[in-house]
Amino acid sequence: MRGTKRVRQLLWRWRSNPLRRHADLVEAWVVLAVWLVIAIGGTLTGLLTAHAADASFTRLRHERHPVQAVLVASTAQAVGIGTDTPYNRVRATVRWTATDGSPRTGQAMVDYGHRPGSKVVVWLNSKEQLTTQPPTASAAAAEAACLGVAAAVAFGGLAFAAGRVAQWRLDQRCYAQWGREWDQVGPQWRRKTT
Repeated sequence: MRGTKRVRQLLWRWRSNPLRRHADLVEAWVVLAVWLVIAIGGTLTGLLTAHAADASFTRLRHERHPVQAVLVASTAQAVGIGTDTPYNRVRATVRWTATDGSPRTGQAMVDYGHRPGSKVVVWLNSKEQLTTQPPTASAAAAEAACLGVAAAVAFGGLAFAAGRVAQWRLDQRCYAQWGREWDQVGPQWRRKTT
């Protein structure tokens, strides 16, 4: 019995009622549509974004490959700091052999604390250019999930804002209608002093 009373209270705008205005019914449909768009559209947007991000990270993992390189200079000298650095990777000059056998030199991010001549691993893209290490599968999945949630929240926020604008417009129309009606009825209620 309590449940049916609560449902009737929630659905009061759809019930037949002599005091129900057309604007109340329109507002009820707007609210329902906004929540459906948020639920369905937000879910789809989040899933599509997460899937696209995961596919992009997978493509990065397939395009990039590790290569053994040799440090040209000490990593401590590359940045001029001591061992108490808050970062464990620094930019340093490295030398490696390309797939065609030619020697190459460039700047790459390597672990801190290596001496010149140390062997390090650097990452190359499909054009044999130095690049960063691609995210691991677990890091990519976590980042894709975060991007999906962010996209869903952003989409939901836009849909909610659009619904609020629609409700504001309905309220403005109601206020204008009330003003017109008051202009017609108000003079009849005023006292006549003469």
